[in-house]
Amino acid sequence: MTTANPITTTPRPLSSRRAAWHAYLALTTRDLHVLGRNLPALLVQVGLQPLLFTFAFAYVMPSIGSGLGGATSFSTILLPGLIASTLTLQSIMSVTGPLAAELGPGREITDRALAPLPVWALGLQKITSSAVFGLVSTLVVVPIVWLVHAPGNAPRAHIDNWPLLLTTLILSALLASTLGLLLGTAIDAAAFGALLGLLLAAATMLGCVYYPWTALHTIRWVQVLTLANPLVYMSEGLRANLTPSTGHMPTWAYLTALTLGTAALGHLALRRFARRVQT
Repeated sequence: MTTANPITTTPRPLSSRRAAWHAYLALTTRDLHVLGRNLPALLVQVGLQPLLFTFAFAYVMPSIGSGLGGATSFSTILLPGLIASTLTLQSIMSVTGPLAAELGPGREITDRALAPLPVWALGLQKITSSAVFGLVSTLVVVPIVWLVHAPGNAPRAHIDNWPLLLTTLILSALLASTLGLLLGTAIDAAAFGALLGLLLAAATMLGCVYYPWTALHTIRWVQVLTLANPLVYMSEGLRANLTPSTGHMPTWAYLTALTLGTAALGHLALRRFARRVQT
C-alpha cells in the first residue's frame, strides 16, 4: 500500500497570504510615494477653498459687524465643519479621479489586477490610500482657521479625549473613501465631473459644516433630512471632540453611524468594484 506524500498534497496558504500582503503594501507604498512627490502642489490646492471660506466668514464678516456666531465666534463653529468637509472632499476625489481613468477605455486597472491579490483587496487598498490622503489634507485646515480670523474671533477648541478624536478622524476618512469608491464605480465617466460636483455641493450645504446639527431643531424636517448625509456625522463627531461648547450630536449616534456606514458602504463599494474590474 502506498501513502500520499503530505509534503506534496498539503496546501501552502501562508505563502500566498504573504505574497498578497507584500503586494498590498507595495501598491500602498507606490500611492504614498506619488502623494509625497506631489504633496506641495496638492496642499496648496487643498487649502485654497478652506482659506477663502475662512477669510470670508471668520475675518471679513466679523470685521464689518456681520458675524454669524453670536456669543460663539463663527470660526469656532467653522473649524470642525471645514475639517470634515475637506477630509470628505479630498478622500473622495483621491479615489474617484484615478479610478475614472483606470476604468476608462484604456483599462489601466488591468495592470493592478495582475498583482497577487483578490480583486476586492485592490479596492480595499484604494480605500486605505485615499483615507491616508484625506487625513493628511486636514492638516492644512487647522492652521488656516486658527490664523485667519478677525480680532477677538479666534476659534476656541478643547480636546478632552484624544483617542476618541483619532477614532472619529479615522472612521470619517474611511467612510469618505468608501463613498468615493462607490461613486467612482456607479457614476458614468461621461457625466462624472458634473454629477460629482453637484453631489458634493449638496452634501456640503446640508452637512452641518457651517452650523451645528442641534441648531436645526427649529426646522425639524430639515434636521431629520440631514441624517441621510454622511458628512453630518463627520462634522458632528469632530464638533463633539474639538468644540463641544457649540452643541453637537450624541457620541453614540455619530460613532454608530460612522461605523455602520463604513461597513455597509464598504461592502457595496467593494462588490461593485469587483464587478467593474472583472467585466
